[in-house]
Amino acid sequence: MKNSLKILFLCLFLVSCQQKITPEDIKKINGYWEIEKVTFKEGADKEYKMNENFDYFQIANNKGIRRKVRPQFNGTFLFNDDFENVKVRFKGEQVFLDYTTAYAKWTEELIRLSDDEMVLKNDQNNEYEYKKAGPINLLEDGKKTK
Repeated sequence: MKNSLKILFLCLFLVSCQQKITPEDIKKINGYWEIEKVTFKEGADKEYKMNENFDYFQIANNKGIRRKVRPQFNGTFLFNDDFENVKVRFKGEQVFLDYTTAYAKWTEELIRLSDDEMVLKNDQNNEYEYKKAGPINLLEDGKKTK
């Protein structure tokens, strides 16, 4: 009985510690994000040491875009004309990012969001852990990157 109470208390504690994402927090999504790790629903993890592509988000008034960009050595990013429209949707305590393109629609749940970390969960219950990224300048040419 004591073990059951301990487990129940621990579960309630973990649930109560979850971050509540507010509408004011959504502006933290804007910018460049690099995937660090994917946790699959079976429990296996895939860690990414380095990525060729980042996700760039630009959201205002709960609407915006997400596009794949490729960082360059001089601190700039390459991108093409492809992007996904994004709408932020609040449903009770949950926050969702609804994506649409000319070919598909899908949703991801925003699990955690801070200035430098974001976790998204897709419809297959895979969790994507992102870290905030910025321009990379390996040329050491003394120029500031944007």
